[in-house]
Amino acid sequence: MSLYECVVIARQDLAAPQVETLTDDLANIIITNGGQVSKREYWGLRNIAYRVKKNRKGHYVLFNVDAPAPAVKEFERQMSINEDVLRYLSVRVEELEEGPSAVMQSKNQRDDRPRRDGDDRPPRREGGYGGRDGGGYSRPPRATEGGEA
Repeated sequence: MSLYECVVIARQDLAAPQVETLTDDLANIIITNGGQVSKREYWGLRNIAYRVKKNRKGHYVLFNVDAPAPAVKEFERQMSINEDVLRYLSVRVEELEEGPSAVMQSKNQRDDRPRRDGDDRPPRREGGYGGRDGGGYSRPPRATEGGEA
C-alpha cells in the first residue's frame, strides 16, 4: 500500500462537531476500502489566501493515510461531491511523519512566547515629529477660517 498526506479545507460556517463528523466520514471511506488513517490533525479555522466559493476562512484537517490507490481515488471522489469540502490536496509521500506536523509545531511555538503586558514596552518618546533622538519640531498650529492661528 502507498502512503499519502491529505489536507482538507471545510467550509467556515461549519461548527466543530460538524467538522469532526465530516472527518470521521472521510476516514471511514479509507477504512472501508482497505486502508488506514494513521493520523488526523485538526489545524483549526484559518484564513484562506483568496476567496473559495465565497469563503474567506476554512477548517483545515490533515490526514496521514496508508491505503491503496483505488481507496484514495474514492476518497477524493467523495470529497469532490461533498458540498462542505472547499478544497483538498492528496500527496503521495515516501514516509509519514511521526509526531505533530509543522503547522502544529509552529502553533505551539507561538503559544510559548510571553505575552506583552503594558510593563515590558519601551518608554514613549517625547517630542514632536521625526528625529532619532525623540526631538524634532512641534507642529505649527492650524489656521482657522478667520485666518487666526
